[in-house]
Amino acid sequence: MSWSARALAAAHPGRCRLRRIGSSREGRPLELLSIGRSTGTEGRNVLVVAVPHANEPLGGATVLALAERVLQDRTLGTGAPGGWSGAVAWNFLLCLDPDGALRHEGGLRMRRSLYDHHRHFFRPVTDEQPEWAPSLRSPGEALPETRALTDLIHELRPFLQFSLHGADVDGSWVQLTRDIPGLARPFAASAAELGIPVSVGSCDAMYWPSPGPGIYVMPPPGVPEGFASQSETAAQSTWYYPHRYGGVTAVVEVPMWGSSLMSDQTLHPAAWSALHGSADSLRRSGVQLARLLDQGRPFFAPAAVGPKGDGPLLRAAERAVQVCPGLADDWDPARRHPADVPPAPLTCARISSLDALAHRIPLRATAMLLQLLDGATDPRAVRLHAELDAMLVRRSHAYVSDLRASWIPVARQVDHQARTALATYRCLLAQPCPPEPTAPEAAPAAPPSAPGLAADTAALGVAALGQAPSLSAAPSPGRRC
Repeated sequence: MSWSARALAAAHPGRCRLRRIGSSREGRPLELLSIGRSTGTEGRNVLVVAVPHANEPLGGATVLALAERVLQDRTLGTGAPGGWSGAVAWNFLLCLDPDGALRHEGGLRMRRSLYDHHRHFFRPVTDEQPEWAPSLRSPGEALPETRALTDLIHELRPFLQFSLHGADVDGSWVQLTRDIPGLARPFAASAAELGIPVSVGSCDAMYWPSPGPGIYVMPPPGVPEGFASQSETAAQSTWYYPHRYGGVTAVVEVPMWGSSLMSDQTLHPAAWSALHGSADSLRRSGVQLARLLDQGRPFFAPAAVGPKGDGPLLRAAERAVQVCPGLADDWDPARRHPADVPPAPLTCARISSLDALAHRIPLRATAMLLQLLDGATDPRAVRLHAELDAMLVRRSHAYVSDLRASWIPVARQVDHQARTALATYRCLLAQPCPPEPTAPEAAPAAPPSAPGLAADTAALGVAALGQAPSLSAAPSPGRRC
């Protein structure tokens, strides 16, 4: 990706520039490709953030496709109807989490199955994900990747930020921090033309208002954003930082395997039973994985465990196991007050999204536990490694089979994500131009300090429900669970 960006900058020296805006925790460069220059009081910036999550590499290809389109279509660098004027510069952050992405890229270069995708799976815990970290860490504990991104937002003051995400088995959807009227139609048209299902009941946006199929808008203050056991909040994430300058963020999600079940808006004929069934499945998977975690712990690879016994892969695996009971309780009608279960209407799409979540978290936990035992030679560890590998095969197959999912070629994934970004840009520019703020909007309340955070996290979890210590509550492994 870096090489391709350098080639673009070299081929268009008058329009492109590539610069380093910071370094990752392990010292890898965070690079920004800019096309055009936003100069003067009327100049405006678009910021596109790729690979915000280690296991979602799609955005890396999309930023290059978008950059090519911006270079070919000079109208994308100028104003449009609605009162907008002046130059528009496009800025592409090539990879927000290069350390995590490198861990996830181990193994096969060509991943032709869900098993292949997960065999070297890695996704850090939520407070180590650069976009979500501000909602879980005090300012003094900010990740260097987060600081680089927020400093860039303060420098560019983007009127539009894109965060490019990918899903494993799902449909496509867009989350907006403010409504952008008119987006639903071109978004749906792109998805239909490319054969990509639209997610009309995403559990990632369970409590977000939806002005159109697959489009979700962040709810107002005081309205729940997500499940009770999830401690991260969008209003304190980097998604919300452009609001300080009158901007908006669009989070564009595109699946690798598409499931038409995610587009079914009919009411589920047995919603309560289905909710309990998926929650119970997730809960039982958590118990099973907690047992395997305890059995494998003496044999984990020292390089993965780390000198302090808390390496990134081990932390991520433990968190994925620990979160299962809390998430299950979040939507199980046998454990929750009826007013606290997922909101109506309980469509087939909404139930299917929760079914996918009940598959996704145990599959990820299985994959990371398996990696922790790679290379182990003790006969007990070898047997456990074989058990986990067979489990990964079964879980991968069941996930695709139960959700009736089919592979979407990467070229179509990229095309849809790029089309959606350009449609969002054009719909926003068709609206009346907001005045350039003379001072930043009030920032969201600062997250609690570290000691308070630990207490708050425990309060939001499920430790009080009496599970065994290995199943105790923990912050979620990420909103895109």
